[in-house]
Amino acid sequence: MPKVKFDILESTCVPLPFENVDTDQIIPARFLSATSRLGFGDNLFRDWRYTKTGEKNSEFILNNPDYSGQVLVAGKNFGSGSSREHAVWAIFDYGFRAVVSSFFADIFTNNALNNGLLPIVISDDLLKKLHNLVQKDPGTKVKIDLMNQTFTILMTGDSVKFGINPYKKECLLKGLDDIDFLLSMKSLITSYEKTKSL
Repeated sequence: MPKVKFDILESTCVPLPFENVDTDQIIPARFLSATSRLGFGDNLFRDWRYTKTGEKNSEFILNNPDYSGQVLVAGKNFGSGSSREHAVWAIFDYGFRAVVSSFFADIFTNNALNNGLLPIVISDDLLKKLHNLVQKDPGTKVKIDLMNQTFTILMTGDSVKFGINPYKKECLLKGLDDIDFLLSMKSLITSYEKTKSL
């Protein structure tokens, strides 16, 4: 997965107002045999984006040229179902850097944070308001400030704080995964080991 630092993101949104979207809908199981993380975005929401004959479904939001952006505005209970990291790979590879919902499955949240994708939880009411705004005006932008943990709808000024694990926040800000983080601490670990062996 490409290392991307996450600090402040201003972007338009892609609305996906379906509740209880599970990981098999995000990336169908038949596409899980690939050995590289890249390319999964081609099959994001595959069974919704394409017909059985392989043609684009013009009614699905990702095929609507009016909507674009790095923020996916999902419905409640996003990412439920089986624990497949590939679901996050597909969302990230497609170009999304954040997903907004009023509830995420715990495993999806962990997988997202481990792979540079920021899951943001907002209230049901604000989520509904955001969906309505984006559907009426695809140019609606949001601002995500990770350092200050704020999510703002720029058109209306609605702004809320969101929660995130402090360690994962640091990793996102620095563009690090768990291994990168450990390597960045190598000198401190070496010093500690030398002190311990005395």
